[in-house]
Amino acid sequence: MLEALRKAFTDYSVVLEPDRDEPGWWAGAPSVVRAPDGTFWMAARMRETISPPGYRGFELRILRSEDGIRFEPVHAIRREDAGVRGFERPALVIDPATGLFRLYACSPREEGGWRIILFDDASDPSRLDPASARPVLEPPATWGHGIEPGYKDPVVVFANGLWHMYVIGIDRVERTYHFTSADGLGWLTDSNNPVLESGGWHNFYTRPASVVPMGIGYLFVYEGSNAKWHDPNYNIGTGLAYTLDLSRITDLTPDAPALTTSTPGRYLTWRYSHWLRVGDVFHVYAECARANDSNEVRLFRVAASDLQR
Repeated sequence: MLEALRKAFTDYSVVLEPDRDEPGWWAGAPSVVRAPDGTFWMAARMRETISPPGYRGFELRILRSEDGIRFEPVHAIRREDAGVRGFERPALVIDPATGLFRLYACSPREEGGWRIILFDDASDPSRLDPASARPVLEPPATWGHGIEPGYKDPVVVFANGLWHMYVIGIDRVERTYHFTSADGLGWLTDSNNPVLESGGWHNFYTRPASVVPMGIGYLFVYEGSNAKWHDPNYNIGTGLAYTLDLSRITDLTPDAPALTTSTPGRYLTWRYSHWLRVGDVFHVYAECARANDSNEVRLFRVAASDLQR
């Protein structure tokens, strides 16, 4: 499957570029949903390189598309309007009970570390209210390792009658934590946390990326980095795993990443991917490094059969 999958990811379209074509300016962390009327909606994090590290995500940009390929910006949630110092990855979902759009995100805490935040639900993503942002998941006071604990970069899905949230848990490194909820507001921790450990090629960071229903079980897309890589904080590749119950996860690519950028440069970054099935094709949106150390959002269209080999 891996070789067929790598070949399938050789072609792509650029769907969102950074505001400046300069190192450190990023368009990325896409989260995409398709509404019942067929409209595609994307939430993406826009980043500058002027602010201190951790505070550079200046905007959650909301975009709309008829075909999932050509997106137009329709709304901007700026950090100052949300009352936060910065953003990283958002998660845009539709509540199956109400049909309303729900936007999760993450932001730095005044006391250090990161928290998960939530905006008020809206009938249309262009109507999401920046001022409605509120904390919905806080990290423990300390994990006892002398670091600032945090939860960030939520991946949210509704499956088997429950909400599931995967986050980066910053305890001593960045690892994958899992929470469940009946309403998407109050969250219970998984007793197996962290549900995916660091090791092999991803011995530095191991983070959640996307959850893909496969008929029987789920393809769990994760991302990570190696301590020996150049700048492993940001030099991120993507691997594949499998889970039957959304809690116990088996690494399918322990020895090498499955996907990295095809663009030559100092960074192999292929991360923050979102996998959305559209008929017999998966639309895979990912933040990928460009040659000049800026990042853009790319769309890869992959036949569903390539994931089932």
